[in-house]
Order: sequence, then structure tokens, then C-alpha cells
Amino acid sequence: MTNSPYGTRGSTVCYGDACVTSSQTQASEIGLGILKAGGNAADAAVAVAAALNVLSPCFTGIGGDCFCLYYDAASKRVRGLNGSGRSSSDINLDVVQQLGFSSTNPIPRTHGLNVTVPGAAAGWVDTVTEFGSGKLSMQQILQPAIDLAEGGFTVQPVAANGWQHDVDKLLRKSNPHAACLLKEGRAPKAGETMRLPLLAKTFKELALKGKAGFYEGRVAQAIVDIVKANGGTLNLQDLKMHSSSLVEPICINYKGLNVWEVPPSGQGITTLMGLNILEGLDLKAMGHNSVKYLHCLIEAIKLSFADSLWYCADSDKVDVPVNKLLSKDYAAKRRTLIDPVRASKDLKHGEVHSGGDTVYFCVVDEQGNACSFINSNYRHFGTGLVPEGCGFTLHNRGSNFSLQPGHPNVLAPGKRSYHTIIPSMVTAADTGSLLATFGVMASFMQPQGQIQVLLNMSEFSMDPQKALNQPRFRVEVVEQDGLTGKVFLEEGFSDDIIQELRTMGHNVVGPVKGWDRRIFGRGQVITVGDWYTARDSVGKSLYAGSDFRGDGSPVGY
Repeated sequence: MTNSPYGTRGSTVCYGDACVTSSQTQASEIGLGILKAGGNAADAAVAVAAALNVLSPCFTGIGGDCFCLYYDAASKRVRGLNGSGRSSSDINLDVVQQLGFSSTNPIPRTHGLNVTVPGAAAGWVDTVTEFGSGKLSMQQILQPAIDLAEGGFTVQPVAANGWQHDVDKLLRKSNPHAACLLKEGRAPKAGETMRLPLLAKTFKELALKGKAGFYEGRVAQAIVDIVKANGGTLNLQDLKMHSSSLVEPICINYKGLNVWEVPPSGQGITTLMGLNILEGLDLKAMGHNSVKYLHCLIEAIKLSFADSLWYCADSDKVDVPVNKLLSKDYAAKRRTLIDPVRASKDLKHGEVHSGGDTVYFCVVDEQGNACSFINSNYRHFGTGLVPEGCGFTLHNRGSNFSLQPGHPNVLAPGKRSYHTIIPSMVTAADTGSLLATFGVMASFMQPQGQIQVLLNMSEFSMDPQKALNQPRFRVEVVEQDGLTGKVFLEEGFSDDIIQELRTMGHNVVGPVKGWDRRIFGRGQVITVGDWYTARDSVGKSLYAGSDFRGDGSPVGY
């Protein structure tokens, strides 16, 4: 593909026993080292999460949130963890309205009011406690990332671009402790060496004291101080009372494939609703990335977002009608709204009554266990706010609350927001065997990327790397505004395709080139066997792909 800083990946990588793939090869290698030391997929995933915080702090970190799905090979059971944080106990819609903010004048993304409790630290500990091997301590799991942060690492091209993209967040006067994430007062360049000793110090406290090392004491106080200095309301009790949630994953059957997601507050339900709608269409006959195929996918995704942007909320606070939204009957009704020749306008959510920035990675270990894991700052460095002496930025996940009175996802005290990060898995509907662990990062692109990559494999028999290499589209969704009507097409689609979609009424922007292609996300895939070539294909070899839009590659043995 021309005019692009990205280079495509060549072919899928195969391993016999274990595999790790992430957006940074060095992080993947750290995860592999944990497997070789006796850890399992969950242990390795947490080690990768910490390493990615070091290597790509612009995309992820301990100041954000995490979600994971864990496949236990012995029981063939998929389990889930929601490691996202909640809003301050001192915030509500009246507070932000008195400050002049509303759905038409949203809170700025860098404002302290958008900092919810960072859930990643607890999520890492709880992932190891609930799903880990029990053979390795948190100290052993975090030590490689600590060594990397203290000893230094070479900045990779995509990370360097992400660092530069929002470096202004680190440079502003209201953020006095951000120099630790800069090199001589600027973003580091690709090929330069960076050290993050203050981040290493934070990791050491988490390793030594567990969750109390983050949610109490020095780190907690530093978080509260910088948030309040920037207009936020988080307090020490909010942090001390935080907990992850073990959740029962949600699932739909797509043509014999069970596709798994974390339930709301995560937006994984968007993926599942979209697949349900598309299941009733002969996608293969349309041809891969044909105008008709792209039109139907775009319309299905728009319909799914019209529902999830209304119904998806904190299920501990709101009755989310998951079963009805995922019913095949409901999907059939929504499918009738797809006009085969015209783009839809002003879609509304169905009536169902109750009765930028992120890293995704995955691990499969020798026992066949798998961990699908995602960790996020949201929107490049999040707020960009750096707690004193801590070495990480705080996310801005509160941006995803609705400021519309009466909305299920409306901002309220102690509440989880609509959450964009979604790990996914696929198992065989008949046997329960693991078929794939995969994900595509980038805020509202995530369900769209999951659908496009999964269909590339399941409908068009592409291997993981080929499935990731295909050009993508992105239906634009913006906080507070919802669906904007714009559809971005990546470089790689022909001018004829773009023009035909415009003729059908789609507001197409593109082709999107160069570094701007970051909006289409960076995915990772590991499959067990080459089932995508034939649904009854048998095999235990691992096939892995890593998105060329990132810095990583699969590793294994």
C-alpha cells in the first residue's frame, strides 16, 4: 500500500505449544518468558500488560482500565473479568451542569472530572488471583516490566508516533509532573532510548503490597491530588473501595461459532448484535469487500450502535436487557431495516423492555488455556494527567458517560461508564473447544474491527494475518453525539468502491492514508487449528497474526 508509514505483515506464524501476540514484540517476548517460567496464559497476560505500559504509555497503562476473558482448557469454560473503575462518589449530573457542561457542551477530555477510578491495577492482581497458575508471584510477573522501565528500552515507530500525537497533554501547565514521560522536554523519537524509573517504582509497590500499594498510600494520594487540581472529584475512599468484578461472559452462536464477549458495561454486545443481524445474509455470495458486502456490514454496525449507545451501561446500576438484545428474533427485526440499495439515516434504538486508546493482546499456553486481554488509557494518554512520582497518566474514561438526563448511561456517583474495550474469544458451538482469541483496539472501532476480522476468517477462509491485513472501514461514533453519519475507508479500497458507496448515500471519508490509519485499530489473533479453511478441520497447532498497524509480532514455541 503506497503513501503509508505502515508496512504489511507477510504471513501467519505457526507454533506447536504456546503463543503470545501483542502490539510490541518485546512485550510478547516477556509474556513468553513467563510461560517458560511455569506461568499460564493469565500470568503471561498481566506481564504483557505491564510491559506494554512501559513500551507504549501513550496507548495503555496502570492509570487506565482492563478487561479479560479466560478460557480454561480443562473445563472448556470461558470466564470474564471487568477491571474498569467507577466514577467518583461526589459527582453527578447536577455537579457538571452547574459547571456549565452538558451533552451539547461536554466536559473536555483532559478535565479531571473525566477521571474515573483506574481499574487496571486491581484487574491485573485479580486476573492472576482468579485465573493464574499459582506458581508465580506478582513480583515475578511484574519484574520483567520493572527491569525494562529501569534499564531502558528502544522506542518503536508506532509508539513514537502515538507519543508525539498527543504530547501537548503532557506539556500543559496544569500537568506539572509529566516530565517523567518526556525526553528532554519532548516526545521521544523512534530509535531513542527511554527509561521510566517512576513507573518502575509504582510497579514495585503493587508487587510488594498488592492492591493496597496502588489504591491506598502514596500512589492513591498522588492520584487524588492531581485530579482535584484539575477540577475532578475523586477521593481517597473512592480508590480504597474499588474492586474488579468477575462476570459471566455473553455469547451468541454465529453459524456454529460461539463468539464470547464481556457483558455491559463493555460494548462487546455491539459485536454480537452485529453478527446476529449479518447471520441472516449470504455474505460469501456478495464477495469480500464488494460494495454490497460493505454496505450490509456498515448498516448492521450502525444498527448495533444505535442500540448499544442507548442500552449499554453499568449493569450493576441499570437493568440492561441483554437476552432480548441478543435474541435471534430481535436481530431479524433489525435486519429488515437494511435497505439493500440505500444508506440509512437517523437510526434509532429499538424498543426493548426489561421483564484511539488501547492495547489488545492474547496468550495461549501449553495446556490450551487462553487469555484475551485488553488494557486502555482511552484517547492517547487519556487525560494526560500524571500523578506526582508515579510515572503514568490517568485515563479519561468518564468521557463515555452520557450527560443526557434519563439516559441509562447517564453520569452518576459510583458508576461504570459505557466502556469501549472488548476482548473476544471464539469456541466451537458443538464441542466447546477453543478456536480463537482475538481483538481489535481503537475505541468505537473495536466491535467494527472484530466483526470485519472474524468474517474475513469465518466467511472467506483467511488465515489470521491475512484477515488482519485487509483494509477496513470505520463508522464514526463520537461521545455525546453518537453516530455522526460518517464512514471512514482505509487506503486499499478502490476509488470505484468509494464512489459507489457515496452514490448509495453513505457519507464516505477517504481513502484514509498514512499515520491517520491509526483510527482503524491494531488487532491480534491466535487460532487453534486452521478451522477457518474448513469448519471441521482438526488441529492443535497455533496460528497467529499481529496487525501491521502496530509494532508487534507473534512469538511462541
